Amino acid sequence: MKKWTINDISWIERTPVSPASLQAKFTDIFYNSTNCRCKVESVNPQTGEYRIVLQGTVCKDDYNTEHNYS
Repeated sequence: MKKWTINDISWIERTPVSPASLQAKFTDIFYNSTNCRCKVESVNPQTGEYRIVLQGTVCKDDYNTEHNYS
């Protein structure tokens, strides 16, 4: 498994991304987090569209706190 860093956040927003690539990246993120949770914001049964929010905290040992990512 790849060591995930806070710098990988921008990768998530790139398009297009295959479902397999997202799954691998999220697996890395989850394993390198101290906590995480998921919230389903919406589901449209007619179109199949959904919106899911993932929130968590990356292990502090895994990133450099000198950077500002806001």
